[in-house]
Amino acid sequence: MFSNQRLLKSFGLLSIVFLAACVTPQQQTQASEYVEDSVITTKVKAAIFNEPTLKSAEINVETFKAVVQLSGFVNSSSDMNRAVEVTRGVTGVQSVKNDMRLK
Repeated sequence: MFSNQRLLKSFGLLSIVFLAACVTPQQQTQASEYVEDSVITTKVKAAIFNEPTLKSAEINVETFKAVVQLSGFVNSSSDMNRAVEVTRGVTGVQSVKNDMRLK
């Protein structure tokens, strides 16, 4: 009887350790992706702000899994193309989704 309880406790402890090991990497990946996305967003915003023709544009930047979404309003299609071009030049950007509109 005593050895059965010991075996059951050992199995339960082993199961908990195994399940904890399975969950942790996914949570760490999600946290690191969030940080990387935030860094990409900041870099894209800075790059757009440093572009003289785009300083007055109303461009919103969002990033999810290294895919950058640009939305808002620009003065011309050349400004729109330049914003996409500048965004693609930022390290870490995998693709750009253009949802910008002309004023």
